[in-house]
Amino acid sequence: MKRAVVVILLVIACFLLQSTVFHAVAFGGIVPNLLIILTASFGFMRGEKTGLVIGFFCGLLMDIFFGVVIGFHALLYMYVGYTNGKFNHIFFPEDVKLPMVLIVGSDFFYNVTCYILMFLMRTRFHVWHYFLHVMLPEIVYTIVITIFLYPAILWINRRLEHSEKRSAKKFV
Repeated sequence: MKRAVVVILLVIACFLLQSTVFHAVAFGGIVPNLLIILTASFGFMRGEKTGLVIGFFCGLLMDIFFGVVIGFHALLYMYVGYTNGKFNHIFFPEDVKLPMVLIVGSDFFYNVTCYILMFLMRTRFHVWHYFLHVMLPEIVYTIVITIFLYPAILWINRRLEHSEKRSAKKFV
């Protein structure tokens, strides 16, 4: 129960930061994707199911407030969370390289899929312009924010696991 409340608060906090505060400090209209960071992080820390559920709620928030179709972003974030959850068995908290690579890959997948389904299907063939002016800056900005946000998410996850182990010992 405690984990669910904390994760819900994290999802809401990241959504609010991404949609308000980071718009004020956007570079060229580019905002880091905090929800990708959160979904990918919990995916490879906790597994496929957790990544899938967190991805669904992150995407649903995006769909409700910014989406044209309900479910588009939810589906993309679910794929990101589930795919990152597949790497749970090789996750080591001390190693920062794997989370960085997975978050870059997740953000790249998200942006490419959005481009294909939202622009390319409507005959907007400016692939290089979109890559150089939207995708690449967002990936770089997201990875810079990941350097600061990932340790906080890791710390919260460790505290929650420690609390769960402590409460499990009470019942044994």
